[in-house]
Amino acid sequence: MGDNAVLSVERMRAIEQAAMRDGVDEWELMQRAGRGVADWVARMAAGRSVAVLCGPGNNGGDGYVIAEELRLRGHDVTVVAPVEPKGATARKARTNFAGSTAESGDLDRSVIVDCLFGYGLDRPVEGVFAALLEALCCSDAYKIAIDVPSAVASDSGEAMGPVPQYDLTLALGAWKRAHFLMPAMAKMGAKRLVPIGLEIATALSSASERPNLAAPLPDSHKYRRGLLAVVAGAMPGAPLLAAKAAMRAGAGYTKLLSEHSHPDAPAELVIEGDAFDQALADDRIDTVLIGPGLGREEAASRKLTAVLNAGKPSVLDADALYLLTPYRLEQRANTTLILTPHEGELSSLCSSFDISASNKLDRASTLAEVTNAFVLAKGPDTVLASPDGRTVFFPRGSSWLSTAGTGDVLAGLIASRLAHHGDGMRAAQEGVWLHHEAARIAGPGFTAGDLAETVHLALAALS
Repeated sequence: MGDNAVLSVERMRAIEQAAMRDGVDEWELMQRAGRGVADWVARMAAGRSVAVLCGPGNNGGDGYVIAEELRLRGHDVTVVAPVEPKGATARKARTNFAGSTAESGDLDRSVIVDCLFGYGLDRPVEGVFAALLEALCCSDAYKIAIDVPSAVASDSGEAMGPVPQYDLTLALGAWKRAHFLMPAMAKMGAKRLVPIGLEIATALSSASERPNLAAPLPDSHKYRRGLLAVVAGAMPGAPLLAAKAAMRAGAGYTKLLSEHSHPDAPAELVIEGDAFDQALADDRIDTVLIGPGLGREEAASRKLTAVLNAGKPSVLDADALYLLTPYRLEQRANTTLILTPHEGELSSLCSSFDISASNKLDRASTLAEVTNAFVLAKGPDTVLASPDGRTVFFPRGSSWLSTAGTGDVLAGLIASRLAHHGDGMRAAQEGVWLHHEAARIAGPGFTAGDLAETVHLALAALS
């Protein structure tokens, strides 16, 4: 679990302090970090020249250790340090470095290692450090950030100064929140974890692991694999997209509950045209998806209320999120509920539920607690918050997903997985991974319809 833990600044500091109380001194931690990073830098440099940018704190101390380790291995390495280190351990690292040091430089080296500031940055980067980062932005060198990029706030991913585009980011000891949050994550390039021997117990926040989606059991049939009901509404396209994706994602039976005809629906999709309350009362339904194309009229409100009262695990997306209110939620039966808001929908929900948290992670976590629902706050950075306080972070998906209808596809995937096995936390994660994998397979320029058609191939790739 430790390799997947995603830590706040406060939690990371506590773990480091615990290690030192147990007899691992700060110098030993710095050496472990420096040696581990030097292995990566040496591999990336492949004999080319290296410059290490060192700041005044322990991240700068790590930089001196990295530089000395590279020097001992025969690399052409120099340190650029605008100011002298402040702490005793960082000063020891500076004294221990036997190579050349400059207060400034033209950054004409082939590889540049950024050790100016670490995960604890809490103020804007200004002055000589900002100038150095500006120069790094313009450099053609291979850029490596140590722990987090130097002008990034670790807990929020916010830019606190110039942030170059890095080729590689090496996280020290554990992942930090900024590794999975925009805008920082878009600047980090490839990300790798460098262990430094810290004991990290089970964490409430973790990076999602690529799932292994097993084939149905030998004795499976369509109902055992799960029956999903997709609620249609005013706009027919969106629920149809969701249903097409769901049919390919694991559920054995997908129904579209609709009073309208759908001549363009695939033959294998069952259109249930009975009265809505009657159709919803089918005891065989394992999960309900409501929201894509629902509309926001009174008829849509009545459908949402009926779904919340029905006592069936449900996924709420799109229009259903705008219609959800504390009063409606009070009528909800006690069963699994997954909310899938994008940024605008998340803001609307926070307004409805009187949540004033300042960033995406805190808004999603608070909303999950208040609603007793799983909240998948989707977007270029996606965060899953559980009612019990757990949070899960995801790798970046394809930027080609930024097209209309892909959110409907994602809702269908999550609902299909929930119908298949009934685990909300697992279903949301599997849906995201299927979404990302389908986008990868579809390639550039796909439509939401193309994405839905590719889901079965994504399922195979994750099996």
